[in-house]
Amino acid sequence: MLELLGSGLISLWLDMAGVHVNTLDALDVLSWQSSPGLVIAPDPNPAWATTVDQYLKGLQAAKLSPADQGVWIQSGPMLMANNQGNVPLPAASLSKIATTLAALKTWGPSHQFQTLVSATGPVQNGILQGDLIIQGGNDPFFIWEEAIALANSLNQLGIKHVTGNIIVTGNFAMNYQLDPKLAGDMFKQALNSATWPREAAIQYTFMPKGTPKPQLTVAGKVQVVGQGFSPMPRIPAPNLAPNPGVSIPGGMEKAQASAPSASGRLLIRHLSLPLARIVKEMNIYSNNEIAEMLAQSVGGAEAVRSIASTEARVPLSEVQLVNGSGLGLQNRISPRAVCAMFMAIQRYAGSYQMNVADLFPVVGVDHRGTTYARHIPTASVVKTGTLNDVSSLAGVMPTRDRGLVWFAILNRGNNVSGFRTEQDKLLQALSLQLQVAPAPASISTRPILNPYADVGAANRNEVVKS
Repeated sequence: MLELLGSGLISLWLDMAGVHVNTLDALDVLSWQSSPGLVIAPDPNPAWATTVDQYLKGLQAAKLSPADQGVWIQSGPMLMANNQGNVPLPAASLSKIATTLAALKTWGPSHQFQTLVSATGPVQNGILQGDLIIQGGNDPFFIWEEAIALANSLNQLGIKHVTGNIIVTGNFAMNYQLDPKLAGDMFKQALNSATWPREAAIQYTFMPKGTPKPQLTVAGKVQVVGQGFSPMPRIPAPNLAPNPGVSIPGGMEKAQASAPSASGRLLIRHLSLPLARIVKEMNIYSNNEIAEMLAQSVGGAEAVRSIASTEARVPLSEVQLVNGSGLGLQNRISPRAVCAMFMAIQRYAGSYQMNVADLFPVVGVDHRGTTYARHIPTASVVKTGTLNDVSSLAGVMPTRDRGLVWFAILNRGNNVSGFRTEQDKLLQALSLQLQVAPAPASISTRPILNPYADVGAANRNEVVKS
């Protein structure tokens, strides 16, 4: 705390807002205040609060209860606007902010999940005499391209045919399919290009030119050892968005399989994309399955809730979660807790020379996913959320007059499309008042010209020397 005061940041923020507090007084204030982001004074300029008040009155005129509309806008330690700020409200996919924070805190942004491939018998003349075992290690982004690259590595080991079965064990999912039997069936299809479904053929076209088409046949069937990930409740939500060209299969029936042995000789250790890339893709498309797998791997919704509230320094009562995705009205977070979690991610990422722009969609940079067709001020880093009667938006907007402005808007009512329009208008109005600035280094990132260039990279398959 003393380091923060000594750095002059508090004085700079206060002077910019016209508030004068000496260092000792500021220390006394900070010692007892518990609001997120070091909120120590309201913004003395009423213009921003007036704009938000007009926004809320517009919703009320449309017969929407103000009690269901949450707003928290903050710049440094200045609270610019607040409505129901500490009240937990249905957050929809803003819950993924909590999941992102918990995953980063648990593993770090460079973490790579391991999927192990083993054999129960010898390989002779291109034939594996036994079973092929795939042991999942919580990878939530094992998709067609990853499986195709893994199949090519098996071909390079000289394996063209498996006489036995494919044994699925551990927490294995594929193409966001949590059911291990269905995921195993897709993996079996990926091994042989002659059995690829249309989705696999499409995803193959995104892989580097000249990537071989694997040819590995399996005589047996897919069998499952253990339960793997728990199926995610199928709650209708309009923002269930997979990556382009990759369908999310339905059906969560439990696999009925015998319990064969799952031990064998390790052939390949497959490493996932780094966690930072995975959560960026999750947040761009608001992918519910990735979020749920990450949450389960952390220890479940309660673990996510505990880690997120602790790291964000907000009361546990303001973060109420039943899953990691945000599906369901039971997931409730207060607007200030949403902002606090976003700021905590920024603080944590900074220790790895990263920032929130490396983990969430950036308006004007990431031209895909949930921000497509929105009219949010350019360079803002955001997370959206949608349920049948919930629309939410949170993030950070760079401005000339107030620096980084953190915001959370949580709306509930029977007008989701209208909520989105009004959220965008509110941010546009604020940006005109505060003068939007180019993204500073603290929330900027390099555009990913080809986001699929490293998906299915062969160099993440480590062949184990026997």
